[in-house]
Amino acid sequence: MENFQNSKTKENLMRAFAGESQARNRYTMAEEQAKSKKLYVLANLFKFTADQEKIHAEIFYNHLKSEAGNTIEIDGGYPVDIAQEVCPLLKMANHNEYQESDDVYPAFSEIARQEGFAKIAQDFANIAKIEKVHGNRFKKFAELMESGKLFSSDKQETWVCLNCGYILEGTQAPETCPVCGKEQGYFIRLSMASWGA
Repeated sequence: MENFQNSKTKENLMRAFAGESQARNRYTMAEEQAKSKKLYVLANLFKFTADQEKIHAEIFYNHLKSEAGNTIEIDGGYPVDIAQEVCPLLKMANHNEYQESDDVYPAFSEIARQEGFAKIAQDFANIAKIEKVHGNRFKKFAELMESGKLFSSDKQETWVCLNCGYILEGTQAPETCPVCGKEQGYFIRLSMASWGA
């Protein structure tokens, strides 16, 4: 087993912590942008994902307890995801999540495994799978936005208001919720409401 203090895994954990922390902040900013566009369902999506990124950051950071009081020098590239509209933010988030799931975390996992840090290797591998789900979800919502189908469908759907829980069947979410009066931006397909899409 590699000495943790001299390992690449120690640096990779700090890189992952920095990346997850930045993703959380980017998604929190995207949440506010989605709210300003009255796309509350997308604001909730960004918040939901940001909260999970915070947990990932904590998991990586907690593996660094033995380095408490020290400074770990790292370098790395991190995305600047700024756009005037929400759809490009969804696409950028999709791209970044796929980078983590397909490239970065599998590589970090393999290095940790080779260095003898089995638990850290497993955490990188497991979180890579979660990031894939995040990427898929962002991709699906971007596709719905691009096709003009975020609040409409070619087939009957069950729609749910994220504010009050009102449910209705139809090919389109209502302009306003008949129960709580919230805008269409609060509606989502019930099948996607668990964020499992």
